[in-house]
Parts: sequence; C-alpha cells; structure tokens
Amino acid sequence: MVSGASLNIGEIVEVNCIDRWQIYQRLQDLAIPCWCATNQPLRVCVVDVTTAIQLWSVSRQFQMSRHDLVCWLERCWEQDF
Repeated sequence: MVSGASLNIGEIVEVNCIDRWQIYQRLQDLAIPCWCATNQPLRVCVVDVTTAIQLWSVSRQFQMSRHDLVCWLERCWEQDF
C-alpha cells in the first residue's frame, strides 16, 4: 500500500478499493489533504514527514489483522525509551 523510501506531493496511494473510502475518510479526519474519485486511486498531499507517518499509520491499520496490530502495540508498550 504505502511503500518505498519517499513520497511526493500528490502521491498516488495504491489501496484495496474496499478500504480506499475508509482510508480517505480517516485522512480527512486528520486534516490531511486527499482526493478520491470513483474508480480512481487515492491521492494524498504529503507535505512533510508527519503527514507521511500518519498516512503510513492509517494504511497499516487496514493492511494488518487485528491480532497483528495488537501484538505490534504491545511491543511498543514494552520498549524503554
């Protein structure tokens, strides 16, 4: 879905058509400029690292199973900073 080392402004994000509208809505909730038309890919305006991380995080929620997300979160809580 969101892969690669860099994202450009107006990046086209390849997502499952079923998940596309949910991802679009969540990005809108986060005030991240994005566009999604019927039968078109999702476009996201990635302007900084924070936006890229939020896009990655939102897309990850739809890529991973609930079990994998819970395990990932538990590992995060176990880390000492």
